[in-house]
Amino acid sequence: MATAPARDSREIHKLFRLMRRYGASDLHLKAGSPPVFRIGGELRNLDLPALTDAQVRKLVYDILTEDQVRTLEQMGAVDLGYSVDEQTRLRINAYQQRGWLSVAARLVNHRIPSFQDLHLPAATMEQIAALEQGLVIVSGITGSGKSTTIAALLEYINNTRRCHIVTIEDPIEYVYTDRRSIINQREVGIDVPSFHEALRYVVREDPDVILLGEMRDVETVQAGMSAAETGHLVFGTLHSSTVAQTFTRLLEFFPPDRYKQVRTSLQFNLKAIICQKLLASIKPGVMRVPALEIMIVNPFISKLIEDGQEIRIVDVLKSSRDEGMIDFNTSLYNLIKQGFVEEREAMAASPNPQALRGMLEGVFAAEGALR
Repeated sequence: MATAPARDSREIHKLFRLMRRYGASDLHLKAGSPPVFRIGGELRNLDLPALTDAQVRKLVYDILTEDQVRTLEQMGAVDLGYSVDEQTRLRINAYQQRGWLSVAARLVNHRIPSFQDLHLPAATMEQIAALEQGLVIVSGITGSGKSTTIAALLEYINNTRRCHIVTIEDPIEYVYTDRRSIINQREVGIDVPSFHEALRYVVREDPDVILLGEMRDVETVQAGMSAAETGHLVFGTLHSSTVAQTFTRLLEFFPPDRYKQVRTSLQFNLKAIICQKLLASIKPGVMRVPALEIMIVNPFISKLIEDGQEIRIVDVLKSSRDEGMIDFNTSLYNLIKQGFVEEREAMAASPNPQALRGMLEGVFAAEGALR
């Protein structure tokens, strides 16, 4: 298991427990500043003295293994999963900046949340989790909740299906307990020397479901598509802001002379894209909620992928709500009407604020005309 041993005497544990007490999602440590929490999406300084570089290093080195210290000193950064106790687990990135050490630590919920906990559309998510084969991509910017959404999908499969699930993670975030499924979690740097080495062997491990983690290069994308083609259900994450941009990002991994081949593979093997943004909530008891753009491949979308017309997919999303699809503006409109977010917050997150304004005022734009 890729977690450092917990020891209550370590000073950094006090900060980690304070995160839980104050409902913080993230902790930042750097020389010259006091510890900083992110609470409800906003950065808040703790009422403590500024840290020195020596203090930051002492806090961090206390929880690193020898191998992790070596990686940090040689590569300038290290990722790890870390458990303080059964209630407190974090994903930590320590990195050098201007010769000093900085840390970003994100609290991971010890209980894997359900679709309802995350305010995700349960029927649509269950539909995606029931897929037997294909590629499912969860996209969004850093901190948009991609890993948590995938964890909820995998836990739903774990509770409802007899499957062998294999994950490749760097680092492991959520720790699963076998229920109806059996789950093997492989951590890069602990269980396998590299991400690429793990990819070489994953299909030989008799998986039904594979989590590839972040699709960060052509080899990972190719491995995901190949595994989907051979009958596996594959989940991966990608940094992109919309469904249409997700296609652009996927193609950018390949040379132009392979675009047609990649489109053909996606046309037949891509099953769904879930793109999300996390917004601060104004509803009591709810910190943040996701605005969503969900695409489930149907014959119309398959044809658009083949023809390179991904920009038109948003029109299909708007007209296919009965199939579980949704576009960002409709999602934002619903969040406003349900009292989850302020109108100003939704407008800032909208890919087309003018169209969202029209929806709120009861004026719907279609194909360039008003009706």
